Amino acid sequence: MIRVAVLTGLIVTAVAVAAASPLDPLRVAPHIYELAFENEQVRVLKRIIRNGETPPLISQPNRVVVYLNPCAWMVDESDGSKRMESFKFGEPTWAPAETHGGNTSTVIQQCSVIEIELK
Repeated sequence: MIRVAVLTGLIVTAVAVAAASPLDPLRVAPHIYELAFENEQVRVLKRIIRNGETPPLISQPNRVVVYLNPCAWMVDESDGSKRMESFKFGEPTWAPAETHGGNTSTVIQQCSVIEIELK
């Protein structure tokens, strides 16, 4: 019975990993994302956001983002207006699961973050 439960868990995990892997940030954007830590509950990525860089399409689960330096960039609103979004050193924020990319970064200066993805 234990073997069946373990095998089922491994199959479910393998299916989940395989389903997520084509748009995994580490796979499609290794020049932007670096693995810092991983266990059964979380995966921690280091990310660098550079002005003028256009990241590829990626998919990420719910996560906490912690800013490693002051970061600011322009955000295009749906009504065509723009607004400045900024974060302080050490500031944690919540980022819901999403598929994103393809937009050129407009950061004021290079921005480094830690992203803690929940599994």
